[in-house]
Amino acid sequence: MEKERKQHVPHCLILPYPAQGHMNPMIQFSNRLIQKQVKVTLITVVSLWKTITNKNLSSNIQVETISDGYDDGGFESAKTVEDYKQTFWSVGSKTLSQLLHKLASSNNPPNCVIFDAFLPWVLDVSKTFGLLGVAFFTQSCSVNSIYYHTHQKLIELPLSKSDYLLPGLPKLHQSDLPSFLYKYGSYPGYFDIVVNQFANIGKADWILANTIYELEPEVVDWLVKIWPLKTIGPSVPSMLLDKRLKDDKEYGVSISNPNTEVCIKWLNEKPKGSVVYVSFGSMAGLSEDQTIELAYGLKDSDTFFLWVVRDCEQVKLPKGFVESSLEKGLIVTWCPQLQVLTHESLGCFVTHCGWNSTLEALSLGVVVIAMPLWTDQVTNAKLIADVWKTGVKAFADEKEIVRRETVKNCIKEIIETEKGNELKKNAMKWMSIAKDSVDEGGRSDQNIAEFVAVLNQY
Repeated sequence: MEKERKQHVPHCLILPYPAQGHMNPMIQFSNRLIQKQVKVTLITVVSLWKTITNKNLSSNIQVETISDGYDDGGFESAKTVEDYKQTFWSVGSKTLSQLLHKLASSNNPPNCVIFDAFLPWVLDVSKTFGLLGVAFFTQSCSVNSIYYHTHQKLIELPLSKSDYLLPGLPKLHQSDLPSFLYKYGSYPGYFDIVVNQFANIGKADWILANTIYELEPEVVDWLVKIWPLKTIGPSVPSMLLDKRLKDDKEYGVSISNPNTEVCIKWLNEKPKGSVVYVSFGSMAGLSEDQTIELAYGLKDSDTFFLWVVRDCEQVKLPKGFVESSLEKGLIVTWCPQLQVLTHESLGCFVTHCGWNSTLEALSLGVVVIAMPLWTDQVTNAKLIADVWKTGVKAFADEKEIVRRETVKNCIKEIIETEKGNELKKNAMKWMSIAKDSVDEGGRSDQNIAEFVAVLNQY
């Protein structure tokens, strides 16, 4: 059996947490594995696969589905986050085991499962089949270190100190910590997910982190002392970085249909560096008060703006705002973000600072205005403004609203002042580092090659 297996190329199963922001970086990493002659099978849940409208996967990626226990409604049909987590754990473990049984008798059985660290039970199932178990971090190493310290009870909750100093991290005010800690008790289900990813991580054969080593060298060096961790990021399409994967131009899946033609035509008509792009991702939603303040901040800045407002959020816009902004603004329900971020008319990016958007901005040389809403976004915003220095943070008032004057001033600072030029220089520096990291012989490329060498020996 051992000799038989050696005749096959390595076969990795990729199992992301069922959300677009978790699937895409793991699919991008899959493309890097395929480039290095690894067979890849993506495993996702029935409910999510039904909702994906754009499936731009490589023809070399096969897809298998398991059940999360909510085949007809997915996460949205669960009563609570905790209910979803527990049901997915129970039903997912059984259906994953059934799938692994089936694949074990295939012509090229898997020898490795790369799983989203949000799903620690996958590691236990993988080990019962004698497979390599590899955890994949879809958030920054800085944030994962904070959650690890929380899991180890080295951060006392509720938070009792104003400032925190953790290995490899700058001094963080308690409000710079992820919202699940700073606002302890506000999202107990999500808190359990992010903290319990460390329950069995010591059993993982490898841990792969979607980050760039140079972004967080001190914290990565600290984590490497306790885990077999390697950085493999950024998981951004190759044609925007090293250009070694010719067909890798955009992300693999999308749950929305972007208004591509409308957006790009509009951007093409605008001067270089003149457009403010605004997007808060696929999950986060602004309050009505915040939406109104942001709307008038954009209008008062007197700059061109492209604003993504999802269908379910449009009702929060000020009455008549869309019509009154036609001269300067374009509001769409979704857009091709990577094409926008690489367009020459872009001046800056107003972002919620989700890790994918943060890495994209860093990798593509884009200056940002940080408007974090929850979870890891507040920590990412701190690093953007104070460590990487590629943007400014739009600070909220005592009611947790970023006022229109603040929005306007942040835009003016980036578009019109010398500080904006300095931020752009820093952003371009990080773009070069990101490209070098995944290019041939770069640190992430070497780490991926080392991982593949282990797969070939297993």
